[in-house]
Amino acid sequence: MKKQNCSHSRRGARQYRTPSSLAPFHATAVALTCLICNSSSAQSTGASPELAATNTPVRLPEVLVQGREDSLIGVAESASQGTVGAIQLERRTLSRPGEVLETVPGLIVTQHSGAGKANQFFLRGFNLDHGTDFATSIDGMPVNLPSHGHGQGYTDLNILIPELVERVNFRKGPYFADVGDFASAGSTDLQLYRVLPQGIAQVEGGSFGYARGVFADSSKAGPGHLLYGLELYHNDGPWRHADDYRRYNGVLRYSVGDSANGWSITGMGYKGDWDATDQIARTALAQPGFGQFDSLDTTTGGNSQRYSLAAEWHRADEKSASKLMAYGFFYDLDLFSNFTYFKDAVEGDQFEQADERWVGGAKASHTWFGTLLERDMENTVGLQLRSDSIDNGLYQTVARQRTDKTAQAGGTIPAVTRTDDIWETSLSPYVENKMQWGEKFRSVVGVRADYYYFDVEGNDPANSGHEDDAIVSPKGSLIFGPWSKTEFYFSGGLGFHSNDGRGVTAPSDSADPLVRTYGAEVGVRSTRVPGLQSTLSAWWLDIDSELVFVGDAGETEASRPSRRYGVEFANYYTPVPCMTLDADFSFSHARFRDSDPAGRHIPGSVETVIATGITFQQEGERGFFGGLRLRYFGPRPLVEDDSQRSGETVLLSANAGYRFSRNWTLSAEAFNLLNREDSEIDYFYESRLAGEPAGPDDGGYARSHFHPVDPISFRIALTARF
Repeated sequence: MKKQNCSHSRRGARQYRTPSSLAPFHATAVALTCLICNSSSAQSTGASPELAATNTPVRLPEVLVQGREDSLIGVAESASQGTVGAIQLERRTLSRPGEVLETVPGLIVTQHSGAGKANQFFLRGFNLDHGTDFATSIDGMPVNLPSHGHGQGYTDLNILIPELVERVNFRKGPYFADVGDFASAGSTDLQLYRVLPQGIAQVEGGSFGYARGVFADSSKAGPGHLLYGLELYHNDGPWRHADDYRRYNGVLRYSVGDSANGWSITGMGYKGDWDATDQIARTALAQPGFGQFDSLDTTTGGNSQRYSLAAEWHRADEKSASKLMAYGFFYDLDLFSNFTYFKDAVEGDQFEQADERWVGGAKASHTWFGTLLERDMENTVGLQLRSDSIDNGLYQTVARQRTDKTAQAGGTIPAVTRTDDIWETSLSPYVENKMQWGEKFRSVVGVRADYYYFDVEGNDPANSGHEDDAIVSPKGSLIFGPWSKTEFYFSGGLGFHSNDGRGVTAPSDSADPLVRTYGAEVGVRSTRVPGLQSTLSAWWLDIDSELVFVGDAGETEASRPSRRYGVEFANYYTPVPCMTLDADFSFSHARFRDSDPAGRHIPGSVETVIATGITFQQEGERGFFGGLRLRYFGPRPLVEDDSQRSGETVLLSANAGYRFSRNWTLSAEAFNLLNREDSEIDYFYESRLAGEPAGPDDGGYARSHFHPVDPISFRIALTARF
């Protein structure tokens, strides 16, 4: 039986299931939610009087959602919700695994250090740093790491083998009951294959020491299927001091059953080692012989590893559906950075951030399918549990060796800045109700409660303590239509993000454990033009306390209340089966809500993102294929008064290849075809170069810093499928 890449399907009556959502328009919510959006999906058109009179189950057609070309009319719960399938992923150029998330309209994935470090993300007026306020999961297992040594919500997607991703499900805004922490700007769930359509063996080589090998296959094993994959990776990058990034990834999954009834066990492993060229001061370019790909500290870099095991079970029939999941993983990171060079210490300002943790969690949900007043209805209850046992620290280092330092102003800077043992646990029940009130009107309402407990034991008793907090978040959506293949959405909800446990328990300057966010969105989705799916949305989001990246400290800190709003326009067009075009436009406005002499602009907040591309593929087992992709990452304020701004970043990439048969393909990718000397990222903060006299700002100089994009580069791959 041919395997289908279906996002949502359930056999039986009363089907309008969709990835869950909620909103604050009912003071009390009735019953309620699908735990994982992936497990929900078939569509209902509302019971006709003839069907209602029989009061008997009727088999409705399955809704198969394979990617952006498929209509989400009758399925989606907000205008900014979507799905990207394996076909679209295969046709895109990817310079790094994290760029899988750039399939989310309006999202930018970039880097300011070595390739093994987590990417930096931008979306909806946010500089998301390394993942704050954007929740990412793999088959429901969370990737974001709270109370992390290098930033709240740290999201490292180097654990991903892109060829094994079957689908990217994304949702924006705090309107969905089954996601909580970090999801105010949005969330995404990367779903891996249970069974590969074909086995794959691929070797790649390219510019700057790039080499990669991938082998993956799935085979029948007893009552189920065994999927296995391995990736070996190396890349030096264009840097004068090579990254020498070595990455090893492995996936092993055993699954039984199908999308309606079955279970699976999945193991994943990742290990990476790298050197790094951090962002550099622009004034350093004036030094003789110093270029944009040089480093101001050639001993920075790091190593990381993550090993996980997850088990899930699911079942569905005409009356109900259930899903259980349990996961655990071990994670370790040692990261050596130097952002200020010689501002504080005679020996240099390099520091180490260490994070080691064991994480365990579980998710459960149960949905009842029924009727109310002869109208289709779904009620879901869910429960999520997570516990992180964390050991992290901040240390002064020279050439990656922990050491006491001599301060520029005199005295000694101890090698150990701080160490902390952190236990952070959360318990999150939620309920959701989906109701088809009429042929042209349905609703999704729900409420989520989150309880968090923090226990911190630091080397300094002043940093130790314990704290707990709870928050309740109602959410919902009203959906009208379709008329002429066009549907209208009104979504709203309350959400939150958690703060770093070390800041929560510090008695002298404690932050709120859970920070409230408020969001709303109005949008429209249309497939009226044959082959074209378009969505237009206007959104708004308030946060009671912004998390802002502090460049010279390399961390995020709780800051002032903020407000963002904007417009997004996303389009995906298939004029003929062999060609696709997409064009996504995102415009955002971000400001602090309080008054401060420093200004109201939020540093790093993205204002304009434009992404567009075209792909072509000859039909049949032989033929040419290729594509072009343009990404525009607009200027951003770098300081609160907007006196310093970044430049724009424009990247043009392309791929082309030839399929010799069903089994053999030769392909090439090219990046930064215009060979622009733009920045991956820009910051403005104080630093001091070697040999510079003491500056006016605590010994440093307030100046611009940047990390350049790679120059034009190429990769060639030979792929065998079997």
